[in-house]
Amino acid sequence: MTGPSSGSLNIVVGVTGGIAAYKVVSVLRTLVLSGHDVHVVATDAALRFVGKPTLEAISRNVVNTDLYEGVSQVRHVAIGQAADLILVAPATANTIAKLAAGIADDLLGNTLLASRAPVLIAPAMHTEMWHNPATVANVALLRSRGVRFIGPISGQLTGDDSGPGRLAEPDDIVAAVLALIEVTSAERAAAAAVPVADAVPAAAAQDLAGRRVLVTAGGTREALDPVRFLGNRSSGRQGVAIAEAAHVRGAAVTLIGANLEVPVASGITVISVVSATELASAVSAAAPHADLIVMAAAVADYRPETIADRKIKKDTAGDRLTLNLVKNPDILMALGQNRGQNQLIVGFAAETEADDDALVQLARGKIRRKGCDLLVVNRVGWSTGFSTVDNAVLVINPAGDIVMEAAGSKLSLAHRILDLTV
Repeated sequence: MTGPSSGSLNIVVGVTGGIAAYKVVSVLRTLVLSGHDVHVVATDAALRFVGKPTLEAISRNVVNTDLYEGVSQVRHVAIGQAADLILVAPATANTIAKLAAGIADDLLGNTLLASRAPVLIAPAMHTEMWHNPATVANVALLRSRGVRFIGPISGQLTGDDSGPGRLAEPDDIVAAVLALIEVTSAERAAAAAVPVADAVPAAAAQDLAGRRVLVTAGGTREALDPVRFLGNRSSGRQGVAIAEAAHVRGAAVTLIGANLEVPVASGITVISVVSATELASAVSAAAPHADLIVMAAAVADYRPETIADRKIKKDTAGDRLTLNLVKNPDILMALGQNRGQNQLIVGFAAETEADDDALVQLARGKIRRKGCDLLVVNRVGWSTGFSTVDNAVLVINPAGDIVMEAAGSKLSLAHRILDLTV
């Protein structure tokens, strides 16, 4: 994974006192290998879980912990002033509460108050803490101030507990950091192009506020019998990234997920489906209420004509098994033919075509048939497209013009795609 084209950035990582602190070591390592200058500000509680020598060895910088160290260099202010981005991971319920209240009784609190850099928070706590009204209100308050969040996700917690509150996976945290760097760089460039009096602070960017966004993600599965199915290798990562990016930008988001293999951030309405016909029904019900529809799910073109009631046995089926398949409904085309007033529809096409010109011709034919407003095309293969953190896409309009070509993390591409819809 490589850093953004803007070069090495000063990234401050605040580590707080949760058991998930050990996972942040992987985040630090990846950010350092991406070419960034990483500085850790650890709370006293954090050092009960991860040793200072480990954090220093991985970050390649001295770890700062004490509010009263480096007084002559005004370190309690200087660290925040120098930061290009601040990540807090893991962020405990206590830390989130203190940040929301502006409490600065330790070095991390002072660093955040003294900084104008974008802030990304990766919460980790028990489910009851995450759902507590105090935490819900604190998160909402921080979001209103422009603070971004990644996770938490659902999964195994400390002890026997399981549920929402698990720290987001390190690769997803890194992807969110790199995406935020790209988004912030674009916002700064846009702000520099207009008079200071007209510039909008990056923290206030909520360009999808008031819009209702419907996203589909994942891969459908078509049952053969109670055990087996026909499917594809889509994890749902790109569609989930689009849903989360739209949520961060202020939209009310509904995500229809087909067999998702990645977690979804809180605040997004999730409807789970399995097959293409279930997806079609869910889209049909939700589409009339959406202003923007992004069809990122990988939908099976065909399904078995009949589904066996019991497991198909080799000793009864013989050496060859013949399957009769019937075509599934074309969900994207149906949306294009029955679109609501002022509704914007973005389709996705996963193709294996190796030739660039042929790929574009395929895309132009598909957008004409589907009737969508934009078509996002990406190559897929044995090791590309599906189930990866990064992606590369091109986007065309109904005239067949390429309006965007981009590569990067799926979260950064999510924001780039949404930029075309505002």
